[in-house]
Amino acid sequence: MPDVLIKNTRIYYDNVLQPAEIIIEDGKIAKIGKDLRVSSSDMIIDAEGALTLPAGIDVHVHFRDPGMTSKENWHTGSCAAAAGGITTVIDQPNTVPPTTDRRSFEQKLKVARKKSIVDFGINGGVTGNIDKLKELWKLGVTAFGEIFMAESTGGLNINEEDFEGALAEIKRLGALASIHAEDEKVRLELEDMLKSDSSYEYHSRVRPNFCEAGAVQKAMGLINALEVRAHFCHISTLEAVGIIRKEKYLARRDKKQPLFSCEVTPHHLFLSTHDWERLRSFGKMNPPLRNMQSIKALANGLNDGTIDLVASDHAPHLEFEKDTDIRAAPAGVPGVETLMPLMLAAVRKNILPLGQMIRLTSWNPARIFGLDRYSKGRLAVGFDADLMIVNPRELQPIRADMLHSKAGWTPFEGMDGVFPRYTLSRGEALWMEESITAKPGRGNFLEGRGKMDGDDDCLEDGLEADD
Repeated sequence: MPDVLIKNTRIYYDNVLQPAEIIIEDGKIAKIGKDLRVSSSDMIIDAEGALTLPAGIDVHVHFRDPGMTSKENWHTGSCAAAAGGITTVIDQPNTVPPTTDRRSFEQKLKVARKKSIVDFGINGGVTGNIDKLKELWKLGVTAFGEIFMAESTGGLNINEEDFEGALAEIKRLGALASIHAEDEKVRLELEDMLKSDSSYEYHSRVRPNFCEAGAVQKAMGLINALEVRAHFCHISTLEAVGIIRKEKYLARRDKKQPLFSCEVTPHHLFLSTHDWERLRSFGKMNPPLRNMQSIKALANGLNDGTIDLVASDHAPHLEFEKDTDIRAAPAGVPGVETLMPLMLAAVRKNILPLGQMIRLTSWNPARIFGLDRYSKGRLAVGFDADLMIVNPRELQPIRADMLHSKAGWTPFEGMDGVFPRYTLSRGEALWMEESITAKPGRGNFLEGRGKMDGDDDCLEDGLEADD
């Protein structure tokens, strides 16, 4: 692995931007300082005054591989991640087959190891397979979920009885439950009531704010009763932010750490119901587009710490699949490559401070999903040299033809982004001079804690250990 010197750069340290040089050895950050002396280096990067920041960690992607590789695969998805400044991803279970048992997990792991250029974790699916969760945990899944409380892509939604049983098992394993909170009963009732509505806005109406808020409240009751660690995916509403803020306050008032965390996506932060006319069925995702009141609540939640992290929910579909009736169109939008550029543009526009953006996109994802065990998430000596070099003044319009996903389109067309000049993973340049420079398969699988701590139990259960 090449040794690297990054010179003439600035880093965010002690809450301020400071000039620095960085030496990388054996994939780790070895030294940070000024005017560092080196006898030799395989690679010298002159940042020309640009910022060096921790690369992003995207804990919520759907790379569609195996089973739906016409939409995306581990190579194209990971290239999109790297081009956008992301060096670690966690893939969700609703592939074909879904990642719900040993065989499907090993199938996905095999293809990811062969194709991915970024480091990765894999989540285990939760449906009617509670008896398989221990097996998946011992095999190394990062977390369980997203657990679908309502219908969405892949058909993995779960009934209330199984949901409670799954949370109890996840608690017993000491694992993390990742929850897609929408109320299926509300959705079905409104679907029947609105069956004559053919507008694009129909999708926001059939999954209104209280559809999410009610599910969050219901899940929160179980989280508190069972004392299970949980993470809420893609929170999108004013009401859900209020519930989460209150529960965090009550926990801290009682001098307890909250049992739960939550994420928001760029498409819920930067798009709204005003975009239905422009996006049409291309704007369909679950949860749906919200009004400006909810967007303001999300922005406030990012700044005051109510929301813990930003994730893309990268869920690509091809243009011909999306270009249809709003009911028939699949839900989901691509976003892994635009997550960091949009968040850096938000910093440039004073929507949130740089330090908070770093916490939301690298520090907190690593901590919450246990990736800090692998020295991920910080620009500090001893940590993996997962870095991005960016000039925050280089705002440029996002265009679909510059992106790397197989989807071939973006809901953020024409919006401002700040794209990296370089993306480094463990000191290796994945993206430089506007091109991918890494080979498929160089990404490492980051085993979940169940695999790291429990190989003996795994063997006692009659399961073979991974190679």
